[in-house]
Amino acid sequence: MNKNFSRIITFLRKEKKISQKQAAQELGISQALLSHYEKGIRECGLDFVVKAADYYNVSCDYLLGRTAVREYDISDSAPERESNRQRAAQIINRRLISSMTNVIYDYSAASKNRRLDRSVSNYIMICLYNLFRRLYSVNSDNPQDIFTVSAETYGGYASASMIKIFTDIENLTDKSSGSSISALESIDISFDKLADEYPETVGEIFNVIQQAENTILKIKM
Repeated sequence: MNKNFSRIITFLRKEKKISQKQAAQELGISQALLSHYEKGIRECGLDFVVKAADYYNVSCDYLLGRTAVREYDISDSAPERESNRQRAAQIINRRLISSMTNVIYDYSAASKNRRLDRSVSNYIMICLYNLFRRLYSVNSDNPQDIFTVSAETYGGYASASMIKIFTDIENLTDKSSGSSISALESIDISFDKLADEYPETVGEIFNVIQQAENTILKIKM
């Protein structure tokens, strides 16, 4: 079974704010078995995947971590369904990034440290600048006079700046450095806390983590 499955069914249950016992009863299995599924100790069969997808009102692809799109209309033809899924994925990914950015800014502000707040903003802005300029410059007819850094060097400079800024952020948040921000150490960022503070977007936060780690693991492999 896909290793994302256990994480996703756990997340969906918590998002629904129901106990493991209640979910197990409604899914027609024992609490012990559901616990094993959620911990990844045991693999379930296809019938349970379908049952869980219906129960949580998501697609099987979503349960298996294959897409961030929770559901799609199975009555559509295959090309229409693929097109709809692509459009839905674009909309969802925009919302995912926006939701995660809001959480990052909230925790950055909670640090009450101007340097960290500024570094977080600069890191995100340079990342966006780098992506925007790359796409903008594909069409050679687009005027380049809005930029002051040369086309030959902006990519390298942007990457170097992001590494430098992230190093600063690491130093500000690393206990072993002796300069970490104490205000951040008392902030509870557990899943349950995120669900309480961001009930409308906690699912999107989880999806960002899931998609990012899938991408990272592909490189690692």
